[in-house]
Amino acid sequence: MGYYDDHSQERYQNRKGKRGGFFFASIVGAILGAMLVVISIPALSNQGFLPYNVQPNHNQSADENNNNQDNFIQQQVSYDVNTDTTKAIDKAADAVVGINNIQNSNFWSDESGDEQDPAGTGSGVIYKKAGAKAYVVTNQHVVEGATQLEVTLNDGTKIPAKLMGGDIWTDLAVLEISADKIKKVAEFGNSEALKMGEPVMAIGNPLGATFSGSVTQGIISGINRTIPVDINQDGIMDWNAEVLQTDAAINPGNSGGALINIAGQLVGINSMKIAQNAVEGIGLSIPINYAKPIINDLEQFGVVKRPYMGVDLKSVAEIPGYYQEEALKLPRDITYGVALRQVIPNSPAAQAGLQELDVIVEMDGETIHDVIDLRKHLYQETKIGDQMEIKYYREGKLKTTKITLAEDQS
Repeated sequence: MGYYDDHSQERYQNRKGKRGGFFFASIVGAILGAMLVVISIPALSNQGFLPYNVQPNHNQSADENNNNQDNFIQQQVSYDVNTDTTKAIDKAADAVVGINNIQNSNFWSDESGDEQDPAGTGSGVIYKKAGAKAYVVTNQHVVEGATQLEVTLNDGTKIPAKLMGGDIWTDLAVLEISADKIKKVAEFGNSEALKMGEPVMAIGNPLGATFSGSVTQGIISGINRTIPVDINQDGIMDWNAEVLQTDAAINPGNSGGALINIAGQLVGINSMKIAQNAVEGIGLSIPINYAKPIINDLEQFGVVKRPYMGVDLKSVAEIPGYYQEEALKLPRDITYGVALRQVIPNSPAAQAGLQELDVIVEMDGETIHDVIDLRKHLYQETKIGDQMEIKYYREGKLKTTKITLAEDQS
């Protein structure tokens, strides 16, 4: 038995119509909202409310857009650095060369057929160009024992070199080369004006040609350092080398290279490095003011012109106490000085009346403790032709004489 309610059916139709109208209105609203957002974003950008512009460039192609992106990336990673350091290196680098020490004439092997070690290598600095010739300063130990010498320029050009002269006391040597391909000459600075903490750079060829033209940077760590040097490798110190100390890395092969200041000027010739497990960052360089007169003598004369006494020496401190009293007959309170082991006939010392077993204790009022003191006074504080007053002991008595210094002809 069915029952149909006309009012119920009407209410159902009304509810269905309302839901459909609501759904349709929602869709229309969403579409209109999206359109407003798209329209409003460029407007906001143009008004400055947004930090970017979303409007497309209709005149720009896709390739141009990609190129612009590439250029943007390149600008982030590629830039030109120009500092005082790079300017200094640009100024001096081409004046620093490699030195090849060739000690055998057979390219592959010696006469026995055994393979030879490679030729020694070091560094040098072109300091002068005069006419068809140019001159290079390096270390004496770099060129020692060479049968042939060769200079390698910064661009790899190799030039035969002639040894003009070397000096074992200062560890300096001068080479002569053809000036045809020389474009850069080092400018001398003033090593006496250097200050502790001043930036410096070392340029050279550490470990040979593989690292040619290497640059290391540091500071001046010490001025007027004195380093004992054993010239003849007998275990006894023969000389005190005056050097600059730097923490710029100076490795084997850097010897003879340049130490430059921030102006690109040559202030030192790099020489030795203290190589101990417990020591790091101590590089040594010969001050250029100290080196200049040595360089000039080697270039002009092949040797350093120094005053000459004509004696063979031994420090009293190295002589056993028994012989100090029995052979030298020194007073017991005199435990210093320099004993004369030999006096060369007709030498300045012989002409001054000095004899074997005399003990020099004073020169020109300066106490002489050992051989190093004597050489330092003779080589650095006197010149050829000077008259020097000497106090010495002979047979236990203090005596005085004057010696006129001559030129060393050895």
